[in-house]
Amino acid sequence: MVIITGASSGIGKALAEEFAKEKAKIVIAARRTDRLEALRAKLTAAGCEVLVVTMDVSKEEDCKRMVEETVARFGRIDILVNNAGVSMRALFRDASLGVIRKLMDINFWGTIYCTHFALPYLLKSKGTVVGVSSIAGNKGLPGRTGYSASKFAMQGFLETLRIENRNTGLHVLTACPYFTASDIRLTALVADGSAQGESPRDEKNLMSAEKVARKIIRAIRRRKNFLVITIQGKLIILLNKFLPRILDRIVYNQMAKEPDSPFK
Repeated sequence: MVIITGASSGIGKALAEEFAKEKAKIVIAARRTDRLEALRAKLTAAGCEVLVVTMDVSKEEDCKRMVEETVARFGRIDILVNNAGVSMRALFRDASLGVIRKLMDINFWGTIYCTHFALPYLLKSKGTVVGVSSIAGNKGLPGRTGYSASKFAMQGFLETLRIENRNTGLHVLTACPYFTASDIRLTALVADGSAQGESPRDEKNLMSAEKVARKIIRAIRRRKNFLVITIQGKLIILLNKFLPRILDRIVYNQMAKEPDSPFK
């Protein structure tokens, strides 16, 4: 029995479709009811039992309700995938503090809330908590201060949760995709809190959400603690450990080359 937040698009939607191939019972949760219902129809047609929960992970009461509805329907929770997230694209000096706060509320506090309420059931099933983080949770990305901060915070929480539960049977996975073809760049917030509406990257050259989903599910099966997706992601983490100043320059220059970069 799997809960997936942020399931209306991107990696979350792809995860639901991959789990459906295994006939898992799935809870798909997000804010956009129309997209969730369309996904439910597709998964149900494939023979999967699905519960739709319209909710906002930044609201504690919504996360509690989602868990309660899940347990009422299925009686257990085996896997929780904290996937809901939002990005940003603005220099910190220009960004409204509300933008930073919103990213922390969704990316970090959403993970905290959902995990807190699901944890008693996950401990009972010796299940899995997944946090879909990012390479930005390992290396600060200029122009994405709130995003990197929220992902660093998420990873610190998940690492501590894993250590605390090393003798309980709980599995904790931190998954770090590189740039992935999804809606997250379209909905990324700019300095005033509005959505940028256009991706600064060529989506055709990015890893597909479906491929990321398959890698995450494989890591869940193998009960891995940490998953870095793509060679580029692994290289960034390695360079940051041994040559951080050089990587700072590389990262800055790459971000500055983006169309309509905030550095220009």
